[in-house]
Amino acid sequence: MTSQRLFSVSDWDGIEFVVFDVDGTLYCQHRLRVRIMRDMLVDAAARRTLDAIVILRAYRRIRERLAEEEVADFESVLIAETAIATTRSPEQVRSMTEEWIERRPLRYLAACRYPGLHALFAGLRRKGTAIGILSDYPAAAKLSALGLHAEHLVCASDNGVGLLKPNPSGLQAIIAAAGKMPRQTVLIGDRADRDGAAARRLGAWPLIKSARPIKECATFATFNDPVFQSVLLA
Repeated sequence: MTSQRLFSVSDWDGIEFVVFDVDGTLYCQHRLRVRIMRDMLVDAAARRTLDAIVILRAYRRIRERLAEEEVADFESVLIAETAIATTRSPEQVRSMTEEWIERRPLRYLAACRYPGLHALFAGLRRKGTAIGILSDYPAAAKLSALGLHAEHLVCASDNGVGLLKPNPSGLQAIIAAAGKMPRQTVLIGDRADRDGAAARRLGAWPLIKSARPIKECATFATFNDPVFQSVLLA
């Protein structure tokens, strides 16, 4: 594979491992955030505090920066910096993020799941293609809530990773766990600057969910698009 050529339908014959990002890739993140924001506002009114909103806003902003800077052991740095930025304790930050990012969304995920995923996962299994999940957040509970199953699961905070995408450490770890090679691997995500960059840096194939073309990555709008037809018909 060269850095210039984009993934195409004909390349599926050489693919033995498909790795999916989670947030924004397996489900509609906008739809979920609308529901979570509604719940946060109700909770804030009941508790008469904006703690959750203030903490999560800072947490997400700092997390984006740490990803761009490729900070190692990002999780401890993220909690500490968010606590300082919001003048809350690290314990408060950890509690709020676990509640609103990891637990509360679970009840809504099935309703926000993108159409076509069950058929695509089934097609990959019929072809004998291994499936992996690579997420910047803990993903096991989310995957269960989505009604999906993967043979391999790695998240950025796992031991031996500790770096967010676009650093390719997590992708490298999951490919090694599957016993595959980067050139046999497709990483399906929703961000060219994170998922796409990680795949390109390692020599895997990026395939990005986007309604608009992206110069450096092959793209698709839905999981029923032509790029998936040979898998769906397997």
